Amino acid sequence: FTNIYAKEYTVINISDLNCLEDGTEVTAELLKKMGIISKIEKDGLKVLGRGELARKLTVKAAKFTKTAEEAIKAAGGNVEVL
Repeated sequence: FTNIYAKEYTVINISDLNCLEDGTEVTAELLKKMGIISKIEKDGLKVLGRGELARKLTVKAAKFTKTAEEAIKAAGGNVEVL
């Protein structure tokens, strides 16, 4: 059985975003260009809350977990759901 309604996201943890500079606007295209992710799935980018974030970033993604959203805001950044 294959669920034809299943969503396919490229998944990344917030700890993977610490290699970026403060003030960076993070998108799936930027992460692919930098080699942090290998491909962008059809439903976009999903940010998970595993790890800690030490940078002030603006993250644009299709979905965020609650812990990821809280961690980004706690670090002084912003989240934008596309």
